[in-house]
Parts: sequence; C-alpha cells; structure tokens
Amino acid sequence: MEAVLNAKLFTRRLTSRRILVFYLLFALTLTLMVINLCVGSISFPLQQIFETLLNPSGSGDLNFIVWKIRLPRTLATVMGGAFLAVSGLLLQVYFRNPIVGPFILGISSGATLLVSLVMLTSLGLRLTYVTPFLTTIAGCLGAYGVMILVVAIAAKVRQGATLLIVGLMMGYLCGAVTSILTALAEKEKIKGFVLWGMGSFSGFKWVEIGILAVLGGGLVMAIFLLTKPLNAFLLGEEYAASMGVNIRRFRLFILIAASALAGLVTSMAGPVAFIGLAVPHMARLSFGTSDNRILAPGACLLGAVVTSLCDLIARMWLNPVELPISAITAFFGAPVVIGLLIKKGARM
Repeated sequence: MEAVLNAKLFTRRLTSRRILVFYLLFALTLTLMVINLCVGSISFPLQQIFETLLNPSGSGDLNFIVWKIRLPRTLATVMGGAFLAVSGLLLQVYFRNPIVGPFILGISSGATLLVSLVMLTSLGLRLTYVTPFLTTIAGCLGAYGVMILVVAIAAKVRQGATLLIVGLMMGYLCGAVTSILTALAEKEKIKGFVLWGMGSFSGFKWVEIGILAVLGGGLVMAIFLLTKPLNAFLLGEEYAASMGVNIRRFRLFILIAASALAGLVTSMAGPVAFIGLAVPHMARLSFGTSDNRILAPGACLLGAVVTSLCDLIARMWLNPVELPISAITAFFGAPVVIGLLIKKGARM
C-alpha cells in the first residue's frame, strides 16, 4: 500500500514539474520575443514598442522598424525554431536514434543547390521579373525535390540505415554541383550566396510569415494529433502494427512531415544548424520523458526559445555586425551532440 502511495506521489510531482517546465518555456518565449522587438542597432523602450504594436497603421521610423523588420523576424525565428525542433524529433523517432537531424536526408543540400543556381548563375537575372521571392521558391523546390526522391526510395526500402546512406549520398551529390557552380561564379555573387548559406532570419516578409504559419502550423498540428501512434512506433514496428497503425503509411508521413518542415524553414532562412539535432534531446532532459505527447509541444517551445536566443546573440554580440545564426547555434548544439556520442559510446 505504501509503495502504491509513493508511486502516485512521484507521478504527481513529475506531472507538476512538467507543467512548470511548460509554463517556464512559454514565459521565456514571450520574454525573448519582447526583447528581440526592443533591442537592435537602435533600442526602444518597452512602452513605445507596445504602443506601436497597438497601432499597426501608424507612421514614423519606429512603426516601420517594428512592423516591417523586427516583428516579422521575431515571428519567423519562433516558428522556424519550433518547426526544426519538431522535424528533428520526428526523424529521431523514425530512426530510433537521438543523433539524427532534419538535414541528414539531404534536404538542406537540395535547397542549397537550387538557390546556388539562382544566385550564382544568370538564371536569377532572367527570372527576377517573375517574383521577388525567387530565392525562397528555389529553396523550396530544391528541398522538396530531394524529399520526393527520399520518400520514393523509403517506399521501397525498410532499413533505416539504408535510407540514411541514401540521404547522405544525395547531400554529397548536391554539394558537388554547388561547389562547381561556386568555383565558376563571379566574386560578387559568391559573397551573397555564402551569407545565405550561413543562415539568417533577417529580411522576412509578411507573405513568408503567412506561408510559415499556414503550412508549417498545419503540419505541426497534424503531428500533435498523431503523438500516440508515434509512441507506438517508437516501441517498434511490430508493436505499432498490433496497435492498428498502418506502418507503411505512417513511415511515409513521418518522412514527408519532417522533410517538409525542414525544407520550409531552410528555403526561407537558409540552413540553420543543430536546432533539429540538439533541441529534441534537450526536451527529453527537461521533461524527463520519451512520451511524444509531451515532447512534441515541449520541443516546439524549446526550439523557439533556443533559436530566439541564438538570433538575439547573433544580432547583438558584435553589433552593428550581424553574425550568422548557424555559428551561434553550433555553440549550443555541438556540446549536446558530443555529450550524446560520449554517452552512447560508454554504453557500448
């Protein structure tokens, strides 16, 4: 009887801790959003920021800076971090490996290849009259092109290791073509392409924010509704099948959702390293569980917090010079991955 009471007390304390972590992450997300709106090359008082947010149709420099520059960037950072974290979580469930990220399947390399075609060749000059979002469209086409190939192969291959190798090979092939284009390009074009390749959430437009919110938000909501099958899948395909999960369709859904989220963010912000790789593991440590019903929303919030913090550091560390966000996320993510490798090696 005492053991049962102690178990109930432990469960209650664990639940309270997880609720507290959720509240803390939510508060941190809002706090970082406000800080990102207030500070920059020109900083503004909090009261002025709130007054500007309540008056979107106003005029003046402050209104332009908040509504055209900082608010779109802040929202893009929050959503981008959340989507990359969920993408990484899905792939870690799929491969049952904590050291797997959303770009392991060549998604980033596919986006980079198509963007290099636009930015490093005369193709971009010929198509500029079509749309002002040419780079974003090229990144989407490249990312989703690789995704379609990977999903087509996944429909015929069951082994996760084989799929990982295919993704790596796709990444190498895309990287080889990109390197050739870079070697043949003019110096002025190379600089812009290199800056894009380092990743940045600057320059987001409201149209892109809308696309992120609708497409990415819809995918994340679908993933939240399927966390129970994800838990079953994590315990093995045979167990998931016994619970009524259509294994083939569910495997394809995981790959498509993870690749689509990563490709969407990469096409607009460039490659952002380590968020999808490290944040899911940080969420497991923070919540003390492998239950995807908790980890999926938890990874969303933690991804938003980490990415917002990294973006703030990238903007302010050497202000007015802005650092590439991937350089900052590497300082957060690399130690986590190294720790995972050491921990995994110690168990073997």
